[in-house]
Amino acid sequence: MSLVPEPPCDARAGRDVQVLVVGAGFSGIGAAIRLRQEGVRDLLVLEKAPHIGGTWRENTYPGCACDVPSSLYSYSFAPNPEWSRTFAGQKEIHDYLRVTADRYGVGEVLRCGVQVLRARWDPSGARWRLETTDGAYSAKALVLATGPWHEPRRLDVPGLGEFPGPVFHTAEWDHSVDLTGRRVAVVGSGASAVQIIPAIQAQAAAVHLFQRTAQWLLPRPDLPVPPALHWCLAHLPGVQRTIRACQYGLQEGFGYAFRHPRLVGPVQAAARAHLRLAVRDRALRRALTPDYRLGCKRLLTSSTFYPALTQPHVHLHPTAVSAVRGRSVIGADGTGTEADVLITATGFRIGELPLARNVHGANGGTLHETWDEDGPQAYLGTSISGFPNLFLLLGPNLLAGSTSAISVLEAQLAYLCSALKHLRLGGYTSMDVRPAAQAAYNTSVQEALRTTVYNAGGCSSYYFSPSGRNTFCWPWSTGRLVRRLSRFDAAAYTCHAPATAVPAPRAAADDSCPAGEEGITA
Repeated sequence: MSLVPEPPCDARAGRDVQVLVVGAGFSGIGAAIRLRQEGVRDLLVLEKAPHIGGTWRENTYPGCACDVPSSLYSYSFAPNPEWSRTFAGQKEIHDYLRVTADRYGVGEVLRCGVQVLRARWDPSGARWRLETTDGAYSAKALVLATGPWHEPRRLDVPGLGEFPGPVFHTAEWDHSVDLTGRRVAVVGSGASAVQIIPAIQAQAAAVHLFQRTAQWLLPRPDLPVPPALHWCLAHLPGVQRTIRACQYGLQEGFGYAFRHPRLVGPVQAAARAHLRLAVRDRALRRALTPDYRLGCKRLLTSSTFYPALTQPHVHLHPTAVSAVRGRSVIGADGTGTEADVLITATGFRIGELPLARNVHGANGGTLHETWDEDGPQAYLGTSISGFPNLFLLLGPNLLAGSTSAISVLEAQLAYLCSALKHLRLGGYTSMDVRPAAQAAYNTSVQEALRTTVYNAGGCSSYYFSPSGRNTFCWPWSTGRLVRRLSRFDAAAYTCHAPATAVPAPRAAADDSCPAGEEGITA
C-alpha cells in the first residue's frame, strides 16, 4: 500500500460556482492550483473516479513510465527533486501528483466519484448547467480537463468475445492474471507495447507481438539519479533549472527537425544504428524497419525493447490481427498462433473528447456535432466558437511528437487565468471566440503543418481525424506556443454583459474584450 496520502475528496463548496473543472489528472489538478493562486476561490473539481491521477491512475501495466525526461514532467511551480530515474515510472508520477495536490490543498475543492453526464449552456442565466451522478451543478465557466489519453481504443475483430482466456487493454491491466509460464499475445506496437514487452517477457513462456506498423525507436538513457544529484536538486535550485533547460532544449531540437523534415535524416540514421546494434537477425531487423520518416508518428524511446524481441521465446508477427478463433490469434497475412492471454495495446481514441457527445453549446448542438465534419478544432486549442465560457485543456493542435504535455498545459493555464480575469474585471457574463478568429487560426495551423514531418512523413497516425485533418499537432516551437498563450487575446472574442450593466471602462483598445457586431447584449 502506498504511503502517499490521497487528497480528501470532500469539497465543502456548494453546487453553484464560478469555475467548475472536470477531471483530476495533471490538467485538472494544475488548473485548480493555478486558479486558486490567482484568487479564484469559488471553484470545484469533479472527478469520476474514487481518486485523482487521470492517465497515471489508470495505466498500471508493467513497465509503464514517462517517455519524456522526468525533470520536464512536473509543474514548474512544484519541481520534484526526488525523481529516482531520468525517466520516471507510473507509480512515482502518480505519487508526485497526489503529493502536489495535497500540498496545495486541492482536496478543499475536489469531489471524487462524481461523473458528469451532460453539460448544457444556459443563455438566459449565462451559466453551464451540469447533470451528474451526484445531481445538478452549475458554473459560470467550465473547464474540461479530461485529457486526450482517456478512452481506450478497442480491438474489434471477429471471434474476440469467444477467446477462452483473459483479454484486457493495457489501460485496464488485470493484475489478478499471472503471466508466469503462459503464452501471451500482445496486439499493437506503439508506446505501451514498447514498454510492456521487456517487462513481461522474462516470466511468460512465450510472447507473440502483432505489429501492424513498425516504429522508429531511439535509445533511452534511463538511469538512476544518484544521491548526490538529489541533494543538489533539492538545495541548489539553479541545478534543477539548468537540467530542465538542457532537456527542454534537446526536446525542442527534435521538434525543430520534425518541422523541417530535411533535418530528420541524422536522427533517423541514429535510430537505424540503434536497431542494427540491438538486432543481428536480418529478417527481424527488416520487419522492425519503418517505411516512413522518423517523427511521422509519436517519437518512441527504449533501450530494452529490441533486446527483448531477440529472445528465443519472443516472436514478432509483422501483421495486423484479423480474427480470433478459439485460442488462435489470426494475422491479416493468414498466419496464426496459440495464446493463453490476449493483451490489446491499441492505444486511445486521441481525437475524441470523452464528453463531446454530451456538451451542448449556445445553439443546443453538441461538441461532437460541431466537430463531426473535420474533427476537433479550437482557437489556440482552448476556446470553441458557440461554446461560451468553455475552456479545453490539452485541446486540439497543441501537442507534438517531442513536447512535454506539462509545458503545454502550463501555457494554457496562464491563458485560462487571464481569460477568467478579463471576464471578471470587464463585468461580462460570457465570452465566446469569434467564428472568423477560430477559422483563421485553424487555417494557419493546417497550412503550417503541411510541410512538417507529421503531415509529410508518409504514414498514418492518431494525429489525424477520419477526415484526414491533423487535429493533434502544434506546427511551431513550444516557445512560440508559450508566447502566444501568455496573454489573453481579447480581440478574438465577443463578450456579453447584462442588459442593464455598464461595461467597465477599457484601459486600452488591445486589452479589452470587444463587443460583437450587434453590441453588448444580455
